[in-house]
Amino acid sequence: MPAQGKHRRPKSVSLGRGIAAVTTGGAVLALPVLGATTASAAPAHSVAAEKAVAPVSVTAQVNSVTKAAPTKHSVVSGETLSKIAREYSVSGGWKKLYEGNRKAVGENPNLIHPGITLTIGAKAAAPSDAKAGKAAKAAPAAERTATAERADRSERTTAAPAAAPAAAAPATYTNDLDGWIKESLAVMAQHGIPGSYEGIHRNIIRESSGNPNAINNWDSNAVKGTPSKGLLQVIDPTFQAYHVPGTSTDSYDPVANITAACNYAADRYGSIDNVFGAY
Repeated sequence: MPAQGKHRRPKSVSLGRGIAAVTTGGAVLALPVLGATTASAAPAHSVAAEKAVAPVSVTAQVNSVTKAAPTKHSVVSGETLSKIAREYSVSGGWKKLYEGNRKAVGENPNLIHPGITLTIGAKAAAPSDAKAGKAAKAAPAAERTATAERADRSERTTAAPAAAPAAAAPATYTNDLDGWIKESLAVMAQHGIPGSYEGIHRNIIRESSGNPNAINNWDSNAVKGTPSKGLLQVIDPTFQAYHVPGTSTDSYDPVANITAACNYAADRYGSIDNVFGAY
């Protein structure tokens, strides 16, 4: 037995395989080795790093929302939509700014009045990390300049021309006593002949009762061969002497008759308003 013992290898316990323990019930438990303990520390480190990064992302999102809030701009003299769009870095330029403020600006984007208030999207947010900062610096300056020049050129070429003043519509008058008097007053005003609606109407009712074809064939003028005619009973020599250019040469024409009679009355009495009987 002693000789056989010399060939036995001494038993040793490998730390790399773990330690076995026998419980009173005979079950074998494997205790964790040092290497396993070291490996389990890695996940704990990752969770801590993730928790540290999460608040930064939330903060960035809050800042992004805050910067996106619209702003108000009160226009001052000398400003244009293109200039304001560049100042606020409006995406889409002056056209986008005009689309959002058409009601305030009006139909002509080239004409904005000082004092109106424009609603403008927030300025372009400044990059919050190094990568965004590098991207912004990498944008070619020439491209930004070209974009601004195109916006200015587009504004100049698409601006609607100033509308020409609308021509006044010609006045229209009814073909009755009221219309004849009003048209006569308009002609009289052009030639500086005095008279009022009331004065003309009063004398017409007395002289002809408003009948433009009335004629007096029994007075002294009729005996002489020049009967009084028309609304204000004017004889032909008087009508011809006081006829007003631009009116009919027919003494029965209502407007021509009234205007000539008022011209005569103004010369002799100062105005048709001063006539209250035969004249």
